[in-house]
Amino acid sequence: MKLKNCLLAMALALAGMSASAAEYTLAVEPNYPPSQAQQIYQPLLDYLSASTGHTFKLKTAANYHVYWRDLRAGMKVDFAFEEAHFTGYRMGRLGFTPLVRTAEATRYSLLADSMVAEEGIPGLIGRPVVSMPAPSMGYLLLNELYRNPIASPEIKSVASGWRDGVEMIFSQETDAAMVPNYIAQLYPNLVVVSESREFTGRTLSAAGTVPSDVREAVAQAMLKLHEDPAVYEVLVELGSAQFVEASAGEYEGSERLLAGVFGYKPRPASNTPAQAAEPTIDLDDEELGGIEVTAGD
Repeated sequence: MKLKNCLLAMALALAGMSASAAEYTLAVEPNYPPSQAQQIYQPLLDYLSASTGHTFKLKTAANYHVYWRDLRAGMKVDFAFEEAHFTGYRMGRLGFTPLVRTAEATRYSLLADSMVAEEGIPGLIGRPVVSMPAPSMGYLLLNELYRNPIASPEIKSVASGWRDGVEMIFSQETDAAMVPNYIAQLYPNLVVVSESREFTGRTLSAAGTVPSDVREAVAQAMLKLHEDPAVYEVLVELGSAQFVEASAGEYEGSERLLAGVFGYKPRPASNTPAQAAEPTIDLDDEELGGIEVTAGD
């Protein structure tokens, strides 16, 4: 009788977990081609699913132009993993809350081979420099180096990922590349021509529509990620040693980096962040050029 009661209790508990499980969408910057993004982020999706009991689906876009359009339109997602300027935008406009961030701060480096680097920043004026497109943080920070449009490099937004830009230096398709430091440190044979100012590390934030217990479960899972050798590959793919707690104050003013980007509108005077809105565009995934990946696929 005791065994029967025990099995019944377990069955009820499992049924309760199944009934309460939900599906959540995680948006990421288009730092990789959509097909490659599936491989890069699948370990993270699987880890979050196993840790929280919920299902996580990846949402990305074909490029930064589409990503920025969707962000401005308020396309509904539950979580987002992105740089500080996008996190600040979501906080102020869409009611997102930062949960955790990479322990490493974000910096961007302008890389070149030793001969080109000897000429410094002025030496790249009129020469090809590769970066991911606007409004990626790398592109915006590269433009800060060359405020005079007449005296600037030929910025080429042709790379499909940050690492591609560096590889184009080796193939002599470009003279320099602007990349995040977690990519730059992989190429010690190249020289840093210039390094940007520091920003809060890449951040995982949650929409206000996500239940508080789910937000807490996700945050705790990310904070413990570095303690489990079995999922070390997740951190390797994300280019971080571990995640730490994030606080809203760390993103104060980060949205200002977007001020000169096409389509940006100053935040309304109201101090109350706008609630996350339903998408104002109705395009299917094929038209968006992105992908959706579900944990366990």
